[in-house]
Parts: sequence; structure tokens; C-alpha cells
Amino acid sequence: MSDSRTLIKSCLILAVVFSLVVSTRIVGLSMNDSESVFSKPIKIESGLITGFAAGENKAVYVFKGIPYAAPPVGDLRWREPQPVEAWEGVQAFTEFGFSCLQPEMPEPYGRDFGEQSEDCLYLNVWTGAKSQDAKLPVMVWIHGGGFYMGSATTDTYDGEVLARDGVVLVTINYRLGPFGFLAHPLLSKESEHKVSGNYGLLDQIAALKWVKNNIASFGGDPDRVTIFGESGGARSVCFLMVSPLAKGLFHRGIVQSGSLYRAIGHLTESRDGLPPMEEEGQRLAKKLGCKTLADFRKKPAIEILEAAEPKTAPLLSPPAPASTSDDNGLTAGPIIDGWVIPDDPVKLYRSGKQHDVPLIIGSNKDEASIFLRMFKSRAGGLARSVKFFFPKHHREVLPLYAEFGDNEFLAALNRFMTDAVWTRAARATARDMAQVKSKVYLYFFTHHRLTSLGQFGSYHGIDIRYAFGHDLEANIPFTEEDHILSKKMRTYWTRFAATGDPNGPDLANWPPYDKDTDQCLELGSEIRVLTHLRKEACDLFDRINEQRRSK
Repeated sequence: MSDSRTLIKSCLILAVVFSLVVSTRIVGLSMNDSESVFSKPIKIESGLITGFAAGENKAVYVFKGIPYAAPPVGDLRWREPQPVEAWEGVQAFTEFGFSCLQPEMPEPYGRDFGEQSEDCLYLNVWTGAKSQDAKLPVMVWIHGGGFYMGSATTDTYDGEVLARDGVVLVTINYRLGPFGFLAHPLLSKESEHKVSGNYGLLDQIAALKWVKNNIASFGGDPDRVTIFGESGGARSVCFLMVSPLAKGLFHRGIVQSGSLYRAIGHLTESRDGLPPMEEEGQRLAKKLGCKTLADFRKKPAIEILEAAEPKTAPLLSPPAPASTSDDNGLTAGPIIDGWVIPDDPVKLYRSGKQHDVPLIIGSNKDEASIFLRMFKSRAGGLARSVKFFFPKHHREVLPLYAEFGDNEFLAALNRFMTDAVWTRAARATARDMAQVKSKVYLYFFTHHRLTSLGQFGSYHGIDIRYAFGHDLEANIPFTEEDHILSKKMRTYWTRFAATGDPNGPDLANWPPYDKDTDQCLELGSEIRVLTHLRKEACDLFDRINEQRRSK
């Protein structure tokens, strides 16, 4: 039991940074003008703005740190995002805005996100359009980080390559942790909708409204918007798929290594309703000595952040129900509140109440490997860990991993956790998309390479660099094979953004998912169609999950 709890504790440090890979700054940015419509001020709702030319032949224009909502500070802390105040004259947007305030992480896991603040509702735009009438497909990236940390400011998400591929790329910040997902009875009482806690998700919706109203000024098509993200960002896409407030704001979705489905033992699938989350908020208020909302809103942000230290691993499991301990921190993530998230998301997917838009969803071959790097002990072996997560079904689960020997403990644990948390969940989501008319495409990313983090196979987050088209480790540059895979993956992604179908004449055919044929596309050294991927394990975890949900 202690080793399994060590796994959870270790994953806490790792999970909140799961989508953040080691990066170095992209070079080649310039402030020089070129003969482009974007070399002059352009008009958006809040005023005139300028950006700067970047990249090869200065063919891409970049606008950094554009506010899409008013700063959520002071009396606007824990309120729905409010409109930006318009400005006079011309504003230059050449630097990233603040990142959301978030916990510090020890080396080597911490990342430099620049200056952090509650005032964090900014987005960034890369466009290679030749005119404002270009109507290029739009891709909106939602960063991961377990709803505790992360930022659009990292160069991991530099959009220059995707913009050169023919899309307008937008990356967004949103409120995190206690600033983005705190519920409290007094906050619910003052709300017009009598709810609280989904501020980070409301920020994402506000950013999509900004895109709808302004992206044409950058040569983008507001009627072809694809939202995509990895891990926590992927889960955000899944939540937006069932939020009535997001209807019509996007037209396709790409989900990289995340879903609303879980198959880990006794842990819950979602934050079920306001009451337990409001109890957490009350405990936090008590811990800070706040009796009124005015007290709460006057508290320095850093004190709130420190008091709300994360208490669970957001990647390996959604937050568990709140306990009664005053010493516990705050869980973070979207809440089933009856308004932003009207009901159990899995139930909504299964009843066909998600938005009817095409979807790409997939996972990596070695998702769990990077989270196990601190898990050194082998006492009790795999059996002990499986029993911890599946106390009633461990005898069924263990035989699936009999191929691993005693000296392959971490490899066995990686395969078990990857199957249970990611592979099965991606397939389950694809199956439930059959309830709507739009097609869904399932993938399995298997490419791996040595990185500064070590050799962890196709670990959680490695796919991001291929989707964005640049390697950010100067000492370990992309190989020719890496470049080829990245180009093919980007082509699938951008064609999907343009048409809702990733296929084209120069790529391997990617069949839509069908539960009877059970096919997915392998993205690796070879790109090919696979059938019945990890079927025995996925089927078992499906059955276990159904038994748990039926209780």
C-alpha cells in the first residue's frame, strides 16, 4: 500500500506539469515590417492593434498578450469573465501577457512562464494570411497542466510552423487552481445562476467568443474553429463538447491524451455537483480566516495559492470527493454545476448530448512512463499496485501483464497505467461519439526518442512537439525521421481543421472509428491502421468501469 501511495505522491509533482516539455527559445523573431496588411494597425473589437513579423521570410505575423477579458482581480475575482475596456489609439502586442498564478515546482520539473498574476486573461495569435479576407481555418490551443498550472506563454506552443501550414493559430491562458475552480456557498448565492467554481472553463468560453468576434481581422474563418489541447487541455476540449455555453463557438475538436473517462479503481470520474466542492471552499476560507466574500477577495493572491496547495494527482485521477480534514488542499477542475456542465459528462456523451462536431482523439504508447521516474521501490511488485487501484478486480487484471518479469516492474506498471488511464479512455470516448452524426478519428502515437528528460518511450506530452512542428531542445535536434512524422501529423491536424476530415491524397488513409472494426491510426516510425488495439485490457477496464458506475 505504501508503495502505491508513493506512486500517487510522486505523480503529484509530475502530473501538474505533464504537458510541459523542456524548451529553449525559438529564434528568428523580428520587429521589421514587411509588405503585408498586418504591418499596419488592424481593428479588433477593443481597438487598433499591431504585432510583428516572424519566422522564415517574415511570412507570419504574431500578436502576443491580447486581453480577451477584463483582469479578474479585486471585485472580479471569482466572477464570470467581463468585457475588455476599449482603448484609444494603437496598442502594440509584442510580448506575452501574464501567466496565471500557480504553484512553484522544484527542478527539473519547474518551468519559467515569465511573470505570473491573477491578471492572466490573455491570448496570442499567429497568422500567415495574405489578407484579412483569407478565411483560413482557425486552431485554438488549450494548454494542459492539470488545471493547476501551465501557460500559453511557453515556446513549446509557438505557432509559427502551424501558421505557415495554413491555419490561424491562437493560444490562450485561463484561470487555474483556486482562482479558476473555487466553489463556495456565498459565491453561488451571489451568482445569477446560483453556481460557482467553473471560472477557468468560463474563461475558455470567453476566449472562444473573442475568436468568433475578432479572428476575421487576422484572416481567420470564424466558422471553421478547431479547439485542441493535450492532457488537461484535452479534458477541457471534452468538457466544452458538453457545455451548452460553448455551442456554436467551435466546429471540430482534437483531444490529445485526455478524456472524461477513468478506469482507476475506487477514484471518481468527475467532480459530482457543487456541495462537496463548496465544502472545500468553506474549508479554505476558514483556513485563511475569511468570513465574508469581501474578506476572501481582499486576501493577497499568494496567500490563497499557498493555502490551496493541490491535494491529489490531477492526471492519474480526477479529484476525489473532499474529505473532512482541514489540512487538505483544494482540488481543481471543472464541476458538474447544472449550468456550465449540466450533468455527468459521460452520461451526456452516451446519450448523444455532446456537440455534434467531428473529433480526433488519441493517446500515446507510454503515457505513464514519465510519471513513474521517481517510483524506485519494487516491494510487492506490480501485484501490490494493481491491488491498490483495483481492490476487487486485481486477480482479473494481473494476468494481462504476465509477460513482464520481476526485473521489469516499471515497464509493467507503465503498461498497466497507460492501458487503464489513457488507451481505454480514448477508445471509450470514440465509441460514445457514435451517438452523434459527426465522425471521430482515433489515433495511437508510438514514436519515441531520447530527450533531456531521459528515455521514456512515447511518454505523456511528447506528441505536442510533433503537432506544433518544432523541437525545442537545442542539444537534441529533430532527426529527419522526426521532421517527417511531424509534417505528416501536422497535415492530418490542419486538414481536419479545414474540412473535418484529416485524410488527403499524400497520406495513409485514416478510417473513421467504428466500434465493430475497432480501428485506429498508428502515428510512429510507420503510419498504419491498427485493429483492436489493446483490446483485452480495454474490454476488461470497460467492464470494471461499468460495474462501478452502476452502483
